[in-house]
Amino acid sequence: MRMNKSESFWDNASENYDKTEERFEYIHKKSRENTKRFLKDSDTVLDYGCGTGTASCQFSSLVKGIHAIDISSKMIAISKEKASLGKIENVNFEQSDIFDKKYSSESYDVILAFNMLHTVPSPQDVTQRINEILNPDGLFISVTPCLRQKMSFLVNLQIQLVRVLCKIGLIPIPIRRITSSEVDDLLIANGFQVVESEEIYKGASSYFVVAKKLQVT
Repeated sequence: MRMNKSESFWDNASENYDKTEERFEYIHKKSRENTKRFLKDSDTVLDYGCGTGTASCQFSSLVKGIHAIDISSKMIAISKEKASLGKIENVNFEQSDIFDKKYSSESYDVILAFNMLHTVPSPQDVTQRINEILNPDGLFISVTPCLRQKMSFLVNLQIQLVRVLCKIGLIPIPIRRITSSEVDDLLIANGFQVVESEEIYKGASSYFVVAKKLQVT
């Protein structure tokens, strides 16, 4: 039932999603530019929580292919429209979840999770699953709002309102207040080595990090 409520929430958010994210465009643009340096034309990529598909469409020309998933069917519909308008053929958008059993072990060279880890029911389970379906030496690239770190007065007010709405059930997803060091700890605890990281600030702090899957010996 919780998943159905989450799907409904993101479906409702989809129509104005791009517009509401415009205020953080500096963070998004910087994160995407950072990511491009780690992508190769031989890479098969999973974009987990792809939203309206902006990042996948921008990365499509740099990689072999992208499988982009989101639990919201309306987000996926918008993503497919963007890809169609851009004549992008190597991105497959699908309503799905990363825990679907069809995603087998060691399937992807790179997994992206932008603005995801602070909203999932269990960041620990998600990070373990990402490690499982990454190829040996694969890369996990994430961007996570750090809501216990620096933010503007206006953003802080908005976050406090969101937390109240979460508490009374009007927003049916968790919104965690985590720090960049906690993200590092999560990655290290689940078999990753941090390769590069950057704290990006524009009204709020977001943590960009590239982590490499460690070989099990």
